[in-house]
Amino acid sequence: MKITNETKVGALTAIAITLLILGFNFLKGKSLLKTGNFLYAKYTDAKGLMISNPVYANGFQIGSIYDIENEDENLKNIIVTIKLKSSYNIPTSSVASINSNPLGTSSIEINLGKDEAFLHQGDTIKTINSEGIMGEVKAALIPVTDQLKHTMHSLDTVLLNINTIFDPNTKNNLQQVIANLNKTTANLTESSISLQSMLDKQSGAITQSMNNINSFTKNLADNNDKITHTLDNLQTTTNNLSKTDIQGSIAELKKSVQTLNSVLDKINSGKGSLGLLMNDKTLYNNLTNTVRSANILIDDLKTHPKRYVNISVFGKKDKSTPLTAPLNDSANKK
Repeated sequence: MKITNETKVGALTAIAITLLILGFNFLKGKSLLKTGNFLYAKYTDAKGLMISNPVYANGFQIGSIYDIENEDENLKNIIVTIKLKSSYNIPTSSVASINSNPLGTSSIEINLGKDEAFLHQGDTIKTINSEGIMGEVKAALIPVTDQLKHTMHSLDTVLLNINTIFDPNTKNNLQQVIANLNKTTANLTESSISLQSMLDKQSGAITQSMNNINSFTKNLADNNDKITHTLDNLQTTTNNLSKTDIQGSIAELKKSVQTLNSVLDKINSGKGSLGLLMNDKTLYNNLTNTVRSANILIDDLKTHPKRYVNISVFGKKDKSTPLTAPLNDSANKK
């Protein structure tokens, strides 16, 4: 017989569900078969106990809560099943109480007895309803309350003694203190009158200040058109500035600065005519010699004009020695 794929998938699904249930119960401290050492405890108030909560004896965890169920429909008795980790010798006179913890997990604490007889598998341990943390707090506050009552009684006695200590002189002093208080009250009354005068609707300082404020606001209202016109002009100017191609101008300025930097770099590097003129000493010396020669020629022309221009038919040609250096006046002009 051939098994179909659907049958295989269904079988695997059933097995997976079964394993999931068994694993979940295992994590909760339960097993499929109820095996192990079990004890039972009966309470009228479970105080928040849950399955898997720990069970302690002398501060050592000896087991956990396996199950919680009610004995009847009235919930008067709640039966707690305790599963022990191992076979422990728990005396029959031992008592199990619930430790409720509002900030943590509730647990069961077994106070071991001193009997030589021990509980067996399936026995019911004795229980006691402890008051928990709040009960302990209440028990701790009772002595404090009694002490507070005693303190209040002592304070009452002290006050009675103080009343008996007051003599006539002390009473007179108290009367003077009261009189001073009356004077202080009178001064406060005068201060109140002064304050009332400040608040007077006709001549009060506050009224005058309010009148000044009203006058200022009236002036603003009268000049509202001028203020509006000024704001319109300001808005127009702002719109014109916003429409201006500031970014383009800045870009052109950056481009011009870059071009100028490029020209200066060429001049500094000695490229081009201007760069050679700024950096080449030979060109500078040649220009200096050329200017000097021109000055000599001009001075020689001034000194010996007949050597260059002879308009006399019968004149005699100037045969003097030409100048080799510029005159002092030409040299100073250089």
